[in-house]
Amino acid sequence: MDAAETARKLVEERYPQARAAWLGGSVARGTATSTSDLDITILLPGKPAPLRESLQYADWPVELFVHTEDSLAEYCEKDRQRRQPSMMRLVGETIVLFDTDGSGLRLQQQGQAELQAGPPPLTPHDLAMLRYRITDLLEDLIGADSNDVRTAVAAPLWQEAANLLLTGANHWTGTGKGILRELASYDTTHGTAYATALPAALREACNGKPEALIANADTILTPYGGRLFAGFQLSGD
Repeated sequence: MDAAETARKLVEERYPQARAAWLGGSVARGTATSTSDLDITILLPGKPAPLRESLQYADWPVELFVHTEDSLAEYCEKDRQRRQPSMMRLVGETIVLFDTDGSGLRLQQQGQAELQAGPPPLTPHDLAMLRYRITDLLEDLIGADSNDVRTAVAAPLWQEAANLLLTGANHWTGTGKGILRELASYDTTHGTAYATALPAALREACNGKPEALIANADTILTPYGGRLFAGFQLSGD
């Protein structure tokens, strides 16, 4: 069976009371690989939602995200605050599998609108924290005395630099391969090449040549005042 048919059959068997269901992720985007799973979000009128479950079905690894409309809204808001729109994409960028009452199309369109609106802007505190973390990692990379240390430092550095680049421009960010997709989207809008330049700089840094990663991080920091160490301060409650 194809992916959508398999996903639809699974929902019918396990959640016949579903109001709506969506197939998202790489399968819906048309970018699936040999290890891709079925990301299925299911809207229920009540319990047992909310829950998340991983399972194997018809030779597919499956991730189920089971929600009520209230829990779906709550998780979307959490993602908006952390500027990583996982739940919005799992509903907004999808194939609608079921829509018994119009909620499938309505919530899909709502997810698309939220994605288009982008994340909240960085607060002064968020910006200072990012600048400080990047500065701290840069100093560790510059002072590294082995490729093992460079690798351990360069890995979080390129991701923090990418986070600042994206969220500073009111663009969504992500983790893992998701951050590469967000960088590619940013590049398309801004005519840059960070989706290839930052991973390439990371590889060079791990092999003893950190100059490109340092230069890229400093370029990203520059519009926000550059590196931040002296004067950085955190206050507790």
